[in-house]
Amino acid sequence: MTSTQLRIVVLVPCYNEEAAVATVVADFRKALPSAAIYVYDNNSRDRTATLAREAGAIVRSERRQGKGHVVRRMFADVEADVYVLVDGDATYDAPSAPRMIDRLLDDHLDMVVGLRVDQVQAAYRLGHRTGNRMLTGFLASTFGHAFKDILSGYRVFSRRFVKSFPVLSDGFEIETELAVYALELSLPVAEIETPYYARPEGSFSKLNTWRDGFRILGTMLKLYRSERPLRFFTAIGILLAAASVILAIPVLITFIETGLVPRLPTAVLAMGLMIMALLSVSSGLVLDTVTRGRREMKMLAYLSQPALKRS
Repeated sequence: MTSTQLRIVVLVPCYNEEAAVATVVADFRKALPSAAIYVYDNNSRDRTATLAREAGAIVRSERRQGKGHVVRRMFADVEADVYVLVDGDATYDAPSAPRMIDRLLDDHLDMVVGLRVDQVQAAYRLGHRTGNRMLTGFLASTFGHAFKDILSGYRVFSRRFVKSFPVLSDGFEIETELAVYALELSLPVAEIETPYYARPEGSFSKLNTWRDGFRILGTMLKLYRSERPLRFFTAIGILLAAASVILAIPVLITFIETGLVPRLPTAVLAMGLMIMALLSVSSGLVLDTVTRGRREMKMLAYLSQPALKRS
């Protein structure tokens, strides 16, 4: 099966992108002439859906607000062999798509991420750049280093990945969830440098640096708790045990010197903290076993999908 025989789709989530959506559809139609282009409108209050339809895209809608909801609907509804996911703001380079698809097929990968390379200073705001580096570093230290740009909105997926990925996120934290899923199952992935342009006039970023940054960080912590429960709860247990020992030392010294425990509330608190520390570690051990079972089920769901081949 050649790349021209594969069913390739371009998935474009959009919210109030009338200034850019027609350009995105035209650019990807030129770069991937055989691909079907789906634009999913997420409650736009402008002419996004109309302009996308006029440009030749298949337009559908998702009423629940948030990029995570849109991606969930896209992955569930659309059938294809290769999926190209790209934001509808005309900042990503459509001519890079064939190169990303070729890398996916030639190296038998499940995800190729477009590593953004600024073409102009205004393309990537300083706050977003700094936040992306911090979050990427946190992800690397927690789940292993595999990506330099975890928040890129330009990705190519195999069918195996799309149809086995349980989308849990609601908003812009979906990119983090995609990265963690690939790392957790040790899926073959790669990054390819792609030009990143400034938004066209009239298009505005929907990403709030602080609000969405904290949401993404919160998602990472939740995923760390669910995917690395033994480490997570052991760390809590160590903190509780340390606090217990600090409180208990003066009480113990007084008891050794006088045989009395005059600060009974402190002694009770120290004992309670130590019990909580033991319970935390025990919970981590139990949840680690549960997580291993969940990971096995995810891998079985992934393996149940046929592998993508290029002959």
